[in-house]
Amino acid sequence: MLASFWVALRFIHFATLMVAFGGALYSGWWAPARLRPLLSRRFRRIMRAALAVSAVSTALMLMVQGGLMAGGWQDVFRPDVWLAVMGTRFGNLWLWQIILAWLSLVVLLLKPARSMRFLLFLLVFQLILLAGIGHAAMRAGLPGVAQRFNHAVHLLCASAWFGGLLPFLYCLRLTQGQWRQLAIDTMMRFSRYGHFAVAGVILTGIINAWLVQGTFISDSDYGDMLLAKCALVALMVVIALVNRYVLVPRLSTNGGRAQQWFILTTQAEVVLGALVLLAVSLFATWEPF
Repeated sequence: MLASFWVALRFIHFATLMVAFGGALYSGWWAPARLRPLLSRRFRRIMRAALAVSAVSTALMLMVQGGLMAGGWQDVFRPDVWLAVMGTRFGNLWLWQIILAWLSLVVLLLKPARSMRFLLFLLVFQLILLAGIGHAAMRAGLPGVAQRFNHAVHLLCASAWFGGLLPFLYCLRLTQGQWRQLAIDTMMRFSRYGHFAVAGVILTGIINAWLVQGTFISDSDYGDMLLAKCALVALMVVIALVNRYVLVPRLSTNGGRAQQWFILTTQAEVVLGALVLLAVSLFATWEPF
């Protein structure tokens, strides 16, 4: 039961962090300057909720990790166990994760209109810290640095892709009003940078699989779930390619119908992305052999 709660917390933390990252990425960088205030107002409530849940989940994960290390639910609520966890390598890194998560929430609450770029920096740092725990931390020395760097790039690319889908859906709806051209410009930026994000996810994911398992395909529960994750990612790639090279050209000739299909396929991509995060949250707690 405690292990299942840990998996759920991992999923919640990953998802909320990526949603907040996507909102900050659009509102602080990808969108043209004239559109950024609108996007900032539109996503402020969603980002507040995401960052609040993220901050709470980071604290709970430290507590639950203490319970997993010490023996059960009774140890989740013991401050001396929390301190013992903080003395580990995981605890040292995770303490910074907690600090940055709460700082991100405070920054957004105090200066919501002018904080997006600084908030983006804080979220990038949190994603990089995530690369220092779990299977990515299994090696020491220079090989370990290379593995953690690769995993950090993987997380950043995945966050730009998955986290950018909800703002993309909003921009897609803006194409029917006065913000049409600015919304199109924003979506084209997402499409342009999205090519690099998708390529980065695939390349670093292949390297991750090899570094963790010692092979690309492993005959284990971990390997089976990894293949399931890869299948979901492949479906997301197919949808992204259809959106970019089939539906986008039709927006100018059959705008209404093409837009409806665009919304449906992007929503499907969001669902698939959530399933990918759930799979990762699960098999990342398993032994890869």
